[in-house]
Amino acid sequence: MICWRAFPARPGAAATEEGGALWAPRQYQGDGRHDNPERYGALYLTCDAVASVVEMLAPFRGSGPVTGGMLRRLERPLVLARIDLHDDAPLIDLDDPVVLTAARLRPSVVATRRRDVTQAYAAELFDRHLEAVGLRWWSTIESRWTELTVFADRATAHLSLSGVDELSAGLPVVEEAARILGMSS
Repeated sequence: MICWRAFPARPGAAATEEGGALWAPRQYQGDGRHDNPERYGALYLTCDAVASVVEMLAPFRGSGPVTGGMLRRLERPLVLARIDLHDDAPLIDLDDPVVLTAARLRPSVVATRRRDVTQAYAAELFDRHLEAVGLRWWSTIESRWTELTVFADRATAHLSLSGVDELSAGLPVVEEAARILGMSS
């Protein structure tokens, strides 16, 4: 499965080093949807490149055209990485009613913005499903987009990096994300 990750890259970093495409920034985690940095590092991936860029630009919705400053975090450039998740990687599919029923979860709980709730069920699923390399769910921005939260340590053998491109306002994927968010680029 081809996945995408938009993130602030450290120029010259190897994939698994700090600032690399496969590095899980545990020391910066704790506020994200499925963050539990004391248990695992989380890599947030999407199955659509535009979805990854939308997630990074969403805080700027309504603030005008995309600027260079919007495409930087932690004084680093935002990049879009293409990551291959091997087809045999076991995921917990939170878009499957059978899985939700077994986990005693409702779609409204999966999609809530309350991090105490989403982090709690993620920790429980991580502890209960030792074979799982991550969670599959839908974007709260556009439900047709598939999102993945990958448990970094478990997923290492199932991931390979196949490309990284720095984001700029003129790239089609950035222009499409800006259009979706009602911004001009």
